[in-house]
Amino acid sequence: MKKLIALLLCLLTVGALAGCGGKDAPAAGVDANTNADDQLRIVTTIFPEYDWVREILGDKAGDTELTMLLDNGVDLHSYQPSAEDMLTIADCDLFIYVGGESDSWVDDALRFTANDNRKIIKLLDVLGERAKEEEMVEGMEEEADEHADEHGDENHEEHAYDEHVWLSLKNAETLCAAIAGTLGELDPANKAVYDANLAAYTQKLKDMDSAYQQAVDAAARKTVLFGDRFPFRYLADDYGLRYYAAFVGCSAETEASFETVTFLAQKVDELQLPRVLTIEGTKHKIAETVVANTAEKNQEVVAMDSMQAIMSDDVANGVTYLGVMEKNLDVLKAALN
Repeated sequence: MKKLIALLLCLLTVGALAGCGGKDAPAAGVDANTNADDQLRIVTTIFPEYDWVREILGDKAGDTELTMLLDNGVDLHSYQPSAEDMLTIADCDLFIYVGGESDSWVDDALRFTANDNRKIIKLLDVLGERAKEEEMVEGMEEEADEHADEHGDENHEEHAYDEHVWLSLKNAETLCAAIAGTLGELDPANKAVYDANLAAYTQKLKDMDSAYQQAVDAAARKTVLFGDRFPFRYLADDYGLRYYAAFVGCSAETEASFETVTFLAQKVDELQLPRVLTIEGTKHKIAETVVANTAEKNQEVVAMDSMQAIMSDDVANGVTYLGVMEKNLDVLKAALN
């Protein structure tokens, strides 16, 4: 990765000398049409961060250059920065990222694009002790530890955290507060505006959180089963839900063993679950195979959206963080009843 970053920086240097800097060619996901010097330049890695910033900026969003790096359908787990991305990061006032294993490229990127005036928000650091390590639950596919090497397993703890912190509405409140606070530091003249927007948005998050809690409290079941990765650990823990899944949230596996499929199918039968869940995407082979191995073979396969592949085109079509969470609530209600 260090060699990759160094190569990108060399390319950036050549591009800058040739007059092809990012100020004339905004990166994908940029909201503003211009890059005036008095504009805040904010870079986020993923959609939830991007949408939270838009909500807190409110009417000031039009005066801000806001970039979402993961804007080409590549999810958090497989993204690598381009030369243009690196230039955008180098030149920004605020950089927001999650900070888990999938963001392992960030440390080198920030070091090679030193900017004393740039502020950084790492979501896992904001959460502190509320950040959760990934957990293996009964029936999950075991994975070899890809991070251990000849030097031992000293980095394993860093890579063990569940990255999907945005899928908790309670976390979202905390993270949005951190974003608003930093925006107020960068732009003191509009701090009151950001604080007011934060208060209004926080109330919406609280209302959605209450709707989730009420739905779970009223549900006939308290268990969900995913024939897929499980990025909803934070959400499940928020409302006391039990879960079974084929893989942990950040798994790179795409094929489940016979034992895993059989275990999940037996759990569907045992718990009389009407639906097998999966995450967004067009291929749900594992979930369909689980259903095919149940006694009734008639369970519906339905998807919850983990917001890992939302792009600026989706934003232009009206997709929002709260809108996705509302749709996920409808799916969860159906799965629990």
